[in-house]
Parts: sequence; structure tokens; C-alpha cells
Amino acid sequence: MAFVIGEPCIDVMDRSCIEECPVDCIYEGGRMLYIHPDECIDCAACEPVCPVEAIRPAQRVNEDWRPFQETSREAFAEIGSPGGSPNVTQPIKDPAFVAQYEKP
Repeated sequence: MAFVIGEPCIDVMDRSCIEECPVDCIYEGGRMLYIHPDECIDCAACEPVCPVEAIRPAQRVNEDWRPFQETSREAFAEIGSPGGSPNVTQPIKDPAFVAQYEKP
């Protein structure tokens, strides 16, 4: 997994990152965006354009962000690897952790 979207994206979903992604690996969920762990090419184009700093490299994910790393895997367990977000009817289903998450 190259990049992870975390808590700052919940209920914000700016979508600037989607426009920058050259491989369309960022998918829209009900409450936040998700980076497909197998489709991401680790180009980092998404990270600097996120206005709420919700994107981090997987290598820099701390304990608070680990559940979001897992939710990315969960979000795609059902749909697999569709080959880019334009190939999926949006939004994808939020995993339970995100659906029930209460922002501080």
C-alpha cells in the first residue's frame, strides 16, 4: 500500500486528489475517499494537493491512522480491483469503522 487517506477526509471529501491521480485509484465512499492499495503506483501526486492533509505514505502511518489503512483494504475487499474509479458506480460502501466514526 503506497498511500493512505485518514480521518481529516471524513465528511470533507475535497476531491482535489482525484483530479491529480494519473491512474484513477482514488475512489469515493459515502463519508470519505479511499486509495486502492493495489492500484496506487506510489507517484505521490495526491498528497500535496489535499487541503486537509488527509493523505500520508503508508510508511508514515502512525497508530491513530492504522485503522484507516485497514479500512482501505476492507473497502475494496468486495469489489476487488476494478482498474480505476471511473469503472465503478460511486460511491463505494464505507467500512463499518468509517461509517460509525465520530469526529473529535
